Amino acid sequence: MVFAAWGNPSGLLMFLVCALVVVFVTNVPSAVAKSGNAAPAAFNGRNDVFTSSFLVRFRRSVDNDLAGEVAARYGFDNIGPLVGGNGNEYHFKHRTLPHARTRRSITHTRLLKSHPLVHTAVQQPGFKRVKRGLRPAIPAIHGLPFESTFGAKPIGLEPSDPYFPLQWYLKNTGQNGGKMRLDLNVQAAWDQGITGKNVTTAIMDDGVDYMHPDLKFNYNAEASYDFSSNDPFPYPRYTDDWFNSHGTRCAGEVAAARDNGICGVGVAYDSKIAGIRMLDQPYMTDLIEANSMGHEPHKIHIYSASWGPTDDGKTVDGPRNATMRAIVQGVNEGRNGLGNIYVWASGDGGEEDDCNCDGYAASMWTISINSAINDGQNAHYDESCSSTLASTFSNGAKDPNTGVATTDLYGKCTTTHSGTSAAAPEAAGVFALALEANPSLTWRDIQHLTVLTSKRNSLFDAKNRFHWTMNGVGLEFNHLFGFGVLDAGAMVTLSKQWRSVPARYHCEAGEIVEPNPIYTGRSMFLEIKTDSCKGTDTEVNYLEHVQAVISANATRRGDLELFLTSPMGTRSMILSRRANDDDHRDGFTKWPFMTTHSWGEYPHGTWKLEARFNSPQPRSGWLIEWSLVLHGTKEAPYRTLSPASPHSKLAIVKKAHEDRKMK
Repeated sequence: MVFAAWGNPSGLLMFLVCALVVVFVTNVPSAVAKSGNAAPAAFNGRNDVFTSSFLVRFRRSVDNDLAGEVAARYGFDNIGPLVGGNGNEYHFKHRTLPHARTRRSITHTRLLKSHPLVHTAVQQPGFKRVKRGLRPAIPAIHGLPFESTFGAKPIGLEPSDPYFPLQWYLKNTGQNGGKMRLDLNVQAAWDQGITGKNVTTAIMDDGVDYMHPDLKFNYNAEASYDFSSNDPFPYPRYTDDWFNSHGTRCAGEVAAARDNGICGVGVAYDSKIAGIRMLDQPYMTDLIEANSMGHEPHKIHIYSASWGPTDDGKTVDGPRNATMRAIVQGVNEGRNGLGNIYVWASGDGGEEDDCNCDGYAASMWTISINSAINDGQNAHYDESCSSTLASTFSNGAKDPNTGVATTDLYGKCTTTHSGTSAAAPEAAGVFALALEANPSLTWRDIQHLTVLTSKRNSLFDAKNRFHWTMNGVGLEFNHLFGFGVLDAGAMVTLSKQWRSVPARYHCEAGEIVEPNPIYTGRSMFLEIKTDSCKGTDTEVNYLEHVQAVISANATRRGDLELFLTSPMGTRSMILSRRANDDDHRDGFTKWPFMTTHSWGEYPHGTWKLEARFNSPQPRSGWLIEWSLVLHGTKEAPYRTLSPASPHSKLAIVKKAHEDRKMK
């Protein structure tokens, strides 16, 4: 076995083990750059797309000026150093190559490599990333008078913003058929004087209308950038159908101003938002993603992403090398060592997709957020998976046009924002409140607080597939909703007395490398017995995330289901059937299926993996290898905290931990 510490800068090296992803190049989106350049035609099937961007590695660290001289010599522009590249990796873009082509340019690669300082030059593949959320072709737009009503915000008073009565996710009074008090409980946080001050959330999207009167006073220009056009002005590109309204809508959910007579109010209305424009282009590259996720990590506290691989139920994709490095560096070094918080929309593929096949949402370094509608049901587009940590809200039950009320382009407002796109920024706003309440919270503290303060409330699976279940230490979870709906008041209250959790470690608990056949009609079971690294410096006794890193293939990948059962008996579905996935060739290669359902459990003992086909048709396949990776702490994480109530999650988990130590 190999053991290594996690949660410190050395953990950066471990992403190769713990975040391996399968890379599939898919169609190129038909968006065009902000400059108005036409996009190339989409490339269909598995044809590769190569962009005009190159990752250039120098033989030693060089400054930006020298890199620029090398770039100019061969007809390139130096876009800048790569996040996490230690000064020897740069992003070059060729001035005349097309935005995307079907073949690599060997000529330009050789030119760059001919320079004595250049070690390698890699032309960047292009791939597809899509915005999440239901968007009508022409959004519902409402103009409002902009008379100011700024003033004091007395505790207990509701915001006077004209759209606040429509913001049922902030205060659910049963409007539009909703369930009373099924909301984010933000008033309880605001009543404590916590409104998001001194916290910045970056909206990684298609731009932000930073001139919007409900956003402009909360806009952090210093932390903003446009990685699609390479300038400091991430303003959305105009289209007739307002396709690029996505980021502005997400920004309003976090930080729309209060009591100014405009639109509604943000969850953290005194916080700041930064715009990182990176989606609106003919293709995505690893370099754009990496630089976006590592932009100004000490000025930005939270990164909110409402996008990902295509939600078509047949895509298996995730972050590439440079992007993964940027995220790992962010959680290890961002916010002056406390770690950046990455919030991710879990996906809109519905029951035909599984968000564990999305390497961004399923990453243990991100917080994956699903959505519910205003009567407590899951939305029809919600994906389910074992990596989802918690949920917020999307649209209304009786009227699908009653979505999230928020800011829209050009000073307008909308009531039709929805999807898990709407859910992730709401979570970012709640986390901004927690960070104001306790600026010393680490990225892991935020995840622990999420688990301990999220509520089951009235959430339920509309089709009765997934029930609320208790894990081995008494934490209630649901395969759709994670640990429940975020509760801003409870999170702020607990944040104020919080003490950071102990150091985190990872343990490679065991592996099975011989292939095992899988057939229709019966399950295949494998077991790994582990002491969870007992007696070593990286012993794990209290779980956070669990990864089953699996290689498998099948005559039809979409019919394969996988289940992981912990020694304390918690059964996680780590892969569900995906009806649209006809793959018979690629399968999964060292894919890190992740579950949060065993949070807080004792990992020592036998872990069981079940593989089966869910299909009336004959299927066969092989589970080629399985390695079990445990992430958590050696010491009890909540030993210094005093629960406010003996019935709280904190009290229940503490008692379970104390009982185990006495055995």
